[in-house]
Amino acid sequence: MKQFITILLISTLSSMICFSQTVNQFRGANRDGYFQSKNLLKQWPADGLKIIWKNDSVGNGYGSPVIAGSQILINGEADSTGFLYCLDLIGKLNWKVPYGREWIYTFPGSRSTPTVVGDLVYVTSGMGNLSCFNLKDGSKSWSVSMRKLLHGRYTYHGHAESPLLVDDKVIIVPGGMDTNVVALNRISGSIEWICKGKGEIPGYNSPILIQLPARKIIITFTAYHMLGIDASNGELLWSHEQINTAPEERKIGIGDTHSNSAYYKDGYIYYIAGDGNGAVKLRLSEDGKTISQVWRNPVIDNYMGGFIILGDKIYTASDSRKSLLILNNNNGQILDSLKVGCGVISWADDLLYYYNQRGEVKLIKPAEKMEVISSMKVAHGTKEHFSLPVIENGILYIRHGKSLIAYSIQQQ
Repeated sequence: MKQFITILLISTLSSMICFSQTVNQFRGANRDGYFQSKNLLKQWPADGLKIIWKNDSVGNGYGSPVIAGSQILINGEADSTGFLYCLDLIGKLNWKVPYGREWIYTFPGSRSTPTVVGDLVYVTSGMGNLSCFNLKDGSKSWSVSMRKLLHGRYTYHGHAESPLLVDDKVIIVPGGMDTNVVALNRISGSIEWICKGKGEIPGYNSPILIQLPARKIIITFTAYHMLGIDASNGELLWSHEQINTAPEERKIGIGDTHSNSAYYKDGYIYYIAGDGNGAVKLRLSEDGKTISQVWRNPVIDNYMGGFIILGDKIYTASDSRKSLLILNNNNGQILDSLKVGCGVISWADDLLYYYNQRGEVKLIKPAEKMEVISSMKVAHGTKEHFSLPVIENGILYIRHGKSLIAYSIQQQ
């Protein structure tokens, strides 16, 4: 009896510690693209930002870095193997460890961002493996093959989600017919619950967490449905279908590109898809068990640039227009358009940071009529410009293929 009570106390304490610790993850603390650095430059020098340092050896990939205290974590691929790189704050390598085969087919390279909580780092590979490492030295705690153990299936461009931590659980989407969304114990890697969802292959998005008084809800996309899942037990509370592709036409690579994480605020869920339902606002019931559509704008197509909500405005890229748009939060209609190309968006200190696929980083004022304040070209790195700009402690981090570049944006 004493042994049972001891085990129960340790398990409960572990859960409480996880909940109270800071989680460093994709798109900032709340996965919403907001970064909390202050006193940043309001205009950049005419000859571009000063490079503090660069590291040209972080492996091939598209996932952004995450900063956890005095350490920078980033995934990269070299010779078909995925590595987790740990750098110090001046770009020097502390350690690197392999996490298995990485995606080498369409757009070869790493796809995701590590998630750090306490002294543990969680990493997913494009081939569908989830691994847990010790932050101090990179030693492996455990790993799980989503393909072998959880009947997982590939998407057209590989597995791309960044792991979500909820209390003592880590959430992943293997996309199996019977193991669609899975919660694993974050310490041991053992299965906590399984949600069958709609039995579809994964989307490319990273799940988010909604915390209501009644329950915690996980929101994620699989190929043709957004899912709302009870975080405590894996119950599917509701789903929201993407109707852009007729059921008889659905197959891998057709109409299933859902790369943007959803967003929740004040009782409403927002999402923007590339070849799904466009831009959508949903009302979530107080108990989290039902949703209803408020508006939908089907012409908005943002495949993987993310979006930012500021007050009554939504800032989102449009791939077909090759522009940054403002949408009215109340009805979804377009208010303004800025021709800055397809890109990825972040926010810090009241300004937007937009990294387009031409390799230009633009500082944009999010006013009634958007204004480009400053612009620079990323001169280092390889292949496509897809990675999310990260802002931390007055530094702008840009990942371009094998290179991670740190620019000073702090006011003196």
